[in-house]
Amino acid sequence: MIPQQTLKSAIHCAGIGVHGNRKVRMELRPAPPGTGIVFCRTDRPAGSDRTIEAVYGNVVDAALCTAIGNGTVSVRTIEHLMAAFAGCGIDNAVVELDGEEVPAMDGSAAPFVFLIECAGIVEQCAPRRMIEVLKPVSLGDDNRHISVIPSDTFSIRCDIDFDHPALGYQSVVFDPLHTSFRTELARARTFCRESDVAGILAAGMGQGGSLENTVVIGEDGPLNEDGLRYDDECARHKALDLIGDLYLAGAPIIGHVRCLRSGHGMNHALLSALLDDPCAWRLVGDEGNAAYGEPDREPVAAIA
Repeated sequence: MIPQQTLKSAIHCAGIGVHGNRKVRMELRPAPPGTGIVFCRTDRPAGSDRTIEAVYGNVVDAALCTAIGNGTVSVRTIEHLMAAFAGCGIDNAVVELDGEEVPAMDGSAAPFVFLIECAGIVEQCAPRRMIEVLKPVSLGDDNRHISVIPSDTFSIRCDIDFDHPALGYQSVVFDPLHTSFRTELARARTFCRESDVAGILAAGMGQGGSLENTVVIGEDGPLNEDGLRYDDECARHKALDLIGDLYLAGAPIIGHVRCLRSGHGMNHALLSALLDDPCAWRLVGDEGNAAYGEPDREPVAAIA
């Protein structure tokens, strides 16, 4: 049996939101078994409806980031933090924010993995439940698609294909039974093409973006002085986003997910198509836990 896990202690950080350009303080707190991941807007009055469960049914926007809401308040750009929770095997946690956006940090999940490891991880007296895929579910066409098929374990393949000389076609395969999230995906940063920057800003997004939290790809390559962390960093970041979005299922998925030119919108559409079909999945307990692998425990100094 793999038990549910939460944080050993609370830990906090502060930073700028990549889209809103507002400073926000964030605190990650332990939570009881069965809580899941819950966001709380501490800038709202106590007693108000300021908590939001991180589940696919609460997604309210998927334009350049994932945002969740409850009809009263919302939180956006949660995908990198959700990927860190998934990669570290955190089932239950409360995320307190005094603003509407998770801080961007360096544009990857690595700072959040570092926070989680510093807080510590503890096992809880309840088995982890998982979502086993029973039949294929797919969306899209030959040009752009996403699918999930039954498998004994969780794995993903993420392909990107840009008509851009410095990007082109890239493919990443991730299998947590044999590959470390911390070393292979967590450090991959969000990216955009230099030619897209003006349009993103004009749409009111990316107001806090900079070369400190975004890889900007020019015609000849990245404009960032430190270059790329991986040759295929952009594809790896898309895989990171996918893992964060999939964790909005409310439990780890047992199945193989494949996507081409996908984004947050298609990721969430896949979850809806899967989970809204009761014949496409089932909830498993102890017997399904081994399919996801033990959360790895390597030191995280290299990705801090």
